[in-house]
Formats: sequence, C-alpha cells, structure tokens
Amino acid sequence: MQSRRRGLTGGMLSGYGLLLLLTFLILFPVIWIIAQSFMQEAQIYRWPINFIPSPATFQNYANLFTYRPDRPDLPIARWLFNSAFVATSVTVLILTVASMAGYAFARFEFPGKTFFFYLFGASLLIPSQITFIPSFLIVRAFGWIDTYHALIWPPIAGFFGVFFLRQFFLTIPRDFEDAAIIDGCSRWGVFRNVILPLSTSAMVTLAIFTFLGAWNDFVWTLIVLNSNEMRTLTVGLTIFNGEYWSEQGIIMAGAVFTSLPIVIVFLFLQKRISESVLLAGIGGR
Repeated sequence: MQSRRRGLTGGMLSGYGLLLLLTFLILFPVIWIIAQSFMQEAQIYRWPINFIPSPATFQNYANLFTYRPDRPDLPIARWLFNSAFVATSVTVLILTVASMAGYAFARFEFPGKTFFFYLFGASLLIPSQITFIPSFLIVRAFGWIDTYHALIWPPIAGFFGVFFLRQFFLTIPRDFEDAAIIDGCSRWGVFRNVILPLSTSAMVTLAIFTFLGAWNDFVWTLIVLNSNEMRTLTVGLTIFNGEYWSEQGIIMAGAVFTSLPIVIVFLFLQKRISESVLLAGIGGR
C-alpha cells in the first residue's frame, strides 16, 4: 500500500511538472512582452535574455502619449475611441442579428431551412482572407473606404454567432415556450422574455469572442483605412515600425496597453464563459 501511494504521488508530481512546463511555454511570450515594455531600447536587444528590467522604466508608456517631431502625431486617445466604438458596435449588432437568426433556425419551420443552414454553415470553412477582395470591392462601391461603416457592417455577415446561439437554443426545453404561449405571449414575447433571459451565458460568451475579434482585427482594418485619425489601436501601433528603424519598447508598451481592456473584460466574465461551455458546448443536438 505504501509503495502504491508513492507511485501515485510520483505520478501526480510528474503531471504537475508537465502542466507547469506547458504553462510556462504558453505564458513565455506574454511575460517577455510585458518585460520589454519596461526596458530601455538597448536592454531589449541584450544577450543573454533578461526577464527583469534593470533598471525598470515607464518611459515607453509615456512615449505613447508624447508628441515628437521626428515621427507622425500619435492620437492614441482617438485610436482608443475608434477601437472601442467599432468593437462595441460590431458586438451589439452581431448579438442582435445572431440571436434572432439563431432562434429562427432553432424553432421555426420554413422552406429550405436545412439547406440554408448547411449552406451558411459551410461558409465557416472558408478562410476569411479569401473574402477580402470581394468585400473590399463591395465596401468601395458603397463609398465606405476610410469610414466606420467599413469596419462595422461586413462582420455582421459572419455565421458563427448564428450557429453558436442556434446550438444553445436547441438545449432549452420547449416546455418554457409552450407555457408562455398558453399564457398569451407572442412569438416575439417568448423570444424576448423567455429565450434571451435563459441564454445569458451564451450571449455573454459570444459577446466576448466578438468583441475580442473586432478589437484585435488588423488585416481588414489595414486594408480599408487610410487616414491616421481613423486608425484603431492595433493598426496605429504600426507607426512605430519604420522601414529603417523600430522602437521595440514602445511597440511592446502599446501591445500591453491594447490588451488591457480585453484582459479586464475576460477576468470579470470568465465565469459566464465556463457556464456557457458547460451548458451547451458547441455540439447542440
């Protein structure tokens, strides 16, 4: 019995050691970015690598908001507003459209329902890069280049939110809806007063995924925006990467600054994500 306990303890220690190693490998880039944001430029390129800034400096963060004549003006506050406005608008619109479309696919019967569901679902297999050219031509035809419209409306056509919420709605018992209809509730009333309150976890999860994707979007934003004032934070940071020079410390400080809102939102809402995955997963039925 004693040898068996020793073997179990040894196995657990090995498992914990492996988990710690994997955790370090995953967190290594994050730790290195944060450390570089507090280093002087010369210390960043020093070998061997030192994870502890010596001395630590906040100058990189200060330089984010400081005008210098040797580089373009950096309207960080405007970029922050652009990122927040676009990400919030995209999130609200996708939640609105996806919830109604997902409920229709989950509960209503209409001609071509299965065909259209699988047709739209197949779009999830298409890499987004393939759609950049036709999407750009459409946006240009509407005259939306270098405007908020180019960043807000195209993502609404994505089908992931509809698929995700439809799978969740299928797990909600129909008895709740039948009881509401018997009490005189309309279909819209059932959706608003029964389905949505029961789907809070799934809605919050989709909101976080959508907000994260819109906040971090880079390639599409770089394609459709031209002016410095319309940049988002992710695109604005490219100013620090010149053709013959690069301010690595400021770039890392900007990366940390850009990631903070996402980290804060996730920390406050991570319980909702766990609840949604536990209740519905992604498979549905």
